[in-house]
Amino acid sequence: MKIIKIANLQLKVYADKKENVNQIRRILEKDELAEVDFITLPEMFNCPYQTSNFPVYAEEDQGETWTACAELARKHNVYLSAGSIPERDSKGLIYNTAYVFDRNGNQIGKHRKAHLFDIAVSGGQCFKESDTLTAGNEVTVFDTEFCKVGLCICYDFRFPELARLMVQEGAEIILVPAAFNMTTGPAHWETMFRQRALDNQIYAIGTAPARDTSSGYISWGHSIITGPWGDIIMQMDEKETVKITEIDLDVVSKVRAELPLLAHRRLDMYTLKAANK
Repeated sequence: MKIIKIANLQLKVYADKKENVNQIRRILEKDELAEVDFITLPEMFNCPYQTSNFPVYAEEDQGETWTACAELARKHNVYLSAGSIPERDSKGLIYNTAYVFDRNGNQIGKHRKAHLFDIAVSGGQCFKESDTLTAGNEVTVFDTEFCKVGLCICYDFRFPELARLMVQEGAEIILVPAAFNMTTGPAHWETMFRQRALDNQIYAIGTAPARDTSSGYISWGHSIITGPWGDIIMQMDEKETVKITEIDLDVVSKVRAELPLLAHRRLDMYTLKAANK
């Protein structure tokens, strides 16, 4: 068996950026996390999820939060999917950016959210990331000692093309730091993760902030792992939680052999290509 031990950290997001990092430091010191292979953090884990906050909390590439996460990955000899944070580039543009670090603290993945969350649901959630954020334009897949891993952020995962492009590049796991809300969460969260995992015969790992009813944006929570058969391997509730889950990569190859969806694609009829490849 090719087992990976994953710890999803469903965290409260504080207004104090340093406290958001310090709570991760405290959690990673716990004995039960000593043998974990992957740590996953939520979307915007160092910044309350409101458009007005993104320019205020934004850091340049390899800023203080990036540095702290690299050090934590190295100290604890763990892969760290460092959720996402607001990133400011040299031109002053702000991105919703996810980073992944290897066991030595080296950055091995970086993804700028490509699909900005601009919605207006009648009687429900209204939000417009494009008020302060710029969209990325990359399909992100990186190598680990276990397999190739894809990376996207929240609303990105609603678009089946992006997930399939990651799988076409070899991804067997897709990491999704996310923050669905009280409108979209109960309606679509579980369904989306099961469907993307089923269609692509992968493990999909969604890590969300804990629910805080006093915040300006209320997270659904319910961090989740779905498997290549479309089943739910793990799902939390809305509270602050650290959950360790083991996944078996051999299941990916088993399911793909028994139900060969990817092999049965009619590439003589249709193809999918990334525009920037």
